Amino acid sequence: MEKCNQNIEDLIALTEKLLSLSNSGDIERNDDSCGVLYGIARDSAYRILDLAEDEKRKHIEIGKWK
Repeated sequence: MEKCNQNIEDLIALTEKLLSLSNSGDIERNDDSCGVLYGIARDSAYRILDLAEDEKRKHIEIGKWK
């Protein structure tokens, strides 16, 4: 796999970890400010994941994803 594609795959995996951490952190939090932190982390992860998946789709469409 080309390095640029591997980086996209790694970023997708990283966002999945961030989503998992955000969910468990939100469940285990002690106060509302932690909830804000985990909410921002979750929202950011979803935004990054959408962008990474779009980029992966573009690479597949032009035949650069193997």
